[in-house]
Amino acid sequence: MSTQPSSNESKLGFLALTAMVVGSMVGAGIFMLPRRFAEATGVIGTGLTWLIAGTGMLMLALVFQTLAVRQPTLDAGVFAYAKAGFGNYVGFIAAVGFWASACAGNVTYLVLIKSTLGAVIPGLGEGDTILALVLSSAMIWAFVALILRGVQQAALINTIATVAKLVPIILFVIVTILAFDHRVFIDNLMGGEAATADVLFGQVRATMLITVFVFLGIEGASIYSRYAKTRRDVGRATVLGFVSVLALLAAITMLAYGVMPRAEMAALRQPSLAGVLTHAVGPWGGVLISAGLIVSVLGAYLAWTLMAAEVVLAAAKNQDMPAALGRVSKTGVPKNALLVSAALTQLILLATFLTDGALDFALDLTGSLALLPFFLTAVFAVKIALTRDGYDEVSAKTRRRDLIVGGIAVVYTAFLIYAAGLKFLLLSCLLLAPATVLYLVARREQRHPFFKRYETLILVVLIIGAAVALHGLLTGWIAI
Repeated sequence: MSTQPSSNESKLGFLALTAMVVGSMVGAGIFMLPRRFAEATGVIGTGLTWLIAGTGMLMLALVFQTLAVRQPTLDAGVFAYAKAGFGNYVGFIAAVGFWASACAGNVTYLVLIKSTLGAVIPGLGEGDTILALVLSSAMIWAFVALILRGVQQAALINTIATVAKLVPIILFVIVTILAFDHRVFIDNLMGGEAATADVLFGQVRATMLITVFVFLGIEGASIYSRYAKTRRDVGRATVLGFVSVLALLAAITMLAYGVMPRAEMAALRQPSLAGVLTHAVGPWGGVLISAGLIVSVLGAYLAWTLMAAEVVLAAAKNQDMPAALGRVSKTGVPKNALLVSAALTQLILLATFLTDGALDFALDLTGSLALLPFFLTAVFAVKIALTRDGYDEVSAKTRRRDLIVGGIAVVYTAFLIYAAGLKFLLLSCLLLAPATVLYLVARREQRHPFFKRYETLILVVLIIGAAVALHGLLTGWIAI
């Protein structure tokens, strides 16, 4: 994953890229959907959420498709668009945001595994006990040791995990269709709340971050775009993979409302998909989902560990992070990038352990950290459409279409940032501001000026945000 493929035969085709998008998106989040939605809303709110999230994320998928065609030289992933459009430091911030999101996502996987096992091993609780912390920490470094031996061995685990997660998910859909009770479904329409615009808006806003989490991976084909046989396959794979996953996510959440009352579903322990299936068919259903989840999450953890290292490697290769992070071992593994990613994962795990709801906090942090890279990507798409960059010999109709799609994606990602709330925005600053040290080292290595005037202003805003976040944590104003 660290070197350019030597021949066209070794590159990825359309189906392989589509599988990469689907595999990246279908991970831990899908197993947590019933409870997270039931905690916030009923059937109507869920339908509105998927309509808004589906439309917004489809626009973002189309943005990735457009950029793959219009900017074919930008093949370092999501942060490359931010750098090309808004300068080196903004590109670095986008890279760190996406990198930190991948590491926080891995923490979610670790906590979820322990919460699943906690159903039979009380000492693990819901993934938030001392024993769970110790075992999760051991897993971080065990996976590092595995990957350092070579990506080929890691790929075998990922293949097994893909099969393991699809079987119980497909079974869940089939069983819930058979067990569907329209009376329960109707009772869950509003979940016991008044059907007013204000109530629905609040319910939809409360579910937005979980949709971001389950859609993470939509940019998977873009991250590995330099391995594609043709650039057009990158965008097509992103759109097809997204539509397939959206249909699966919407089906699972809607069908669950026809099996259990909202209040009971909201009280389930995670993974709540197991609880819903247990309610429908008995204990064996929960055991099957839990087993599939553990294997699935192990594969997702592996994929996102590699993804996090790839982001750091790409940033180092583009001279946005220290050169040492761009070194590759004899087995083809970006060793230093992998180690620094594991260290950040460990740090976030420790922070998560101090929270009341470890799993929900890690999940929401993951989604919030990904928002800035997505927002900047959408803004960049609008910028090139306005300036006609990459639109030589392209019809005015096509450019207008791309401008509209990009504009909707900008509005949607801006709404997501609003929905995430001030707390997660400030916590993001607490990660981004100290990470600037890596940027300063890289700039010094290249003997380039540290900041332009507007970049200095951005740094000042990040430092202020980090200071406010730290003060809020110490005084209890920000509760985690």
